Amino acid sequence: MKKTIDNRADISLLVTTFYKKIRADSEIGFYFNDTIVNWEEHVTKLTDFWETNLFAVKKYSGNPILAHNTIDKLFTNQISSHEFGIWLNLWFETLDELFLGENVDILKRRARKMSTFLYMNMFESRTKV
Repeated sequence: MKKTIDNRADISLLVTTFYKKIRADSEIGFYFNDTIVNWEEHVTKLTDFWETNLFAVKKYSGNPILAHNTIDKLFTNQISSHEFGIWLNLWFETLDELFLGENVDILKRRARKMSTFLYMNMFESRTKV
C-alpha cells in the first residue's frame, strides 16, 4: 500500500529501491557499479541529500557538481542527456511505485531541475581547459 513521504525512513526506502534499479539497468548501471566502491555509504549520502532537499534538514555535505563532472571525465565525456533521462525515468517509476502525495510531485520536480542543472554544468565543463 502506498503512503506519503513523511520522514527519513521513507527517503531511505526510496533511495535504496531506486539504486537497486539503477545498478541493474543495462544502459546506465555500469556508470555506478564501476565507480561506487561502498554502496552502503553512497546510499546513506544520497538519503542525506534527498532528506535535506525535501525536509530542509542539514544532513548532506558534498559537491554533486564535482562528483558528476569527475565521473563524466572518467568515462571520456560519453554521458549524455539520454543517460540522465533513464535516471530520471527510474526515479519517477520508483516514486510512483512506493508513494503518493505532494512530496512525490516535489521530488519529481526537484529531480528534473537537478538533472538538467547537473547535465548542463557537466557539458559546459567539457569545454573548459
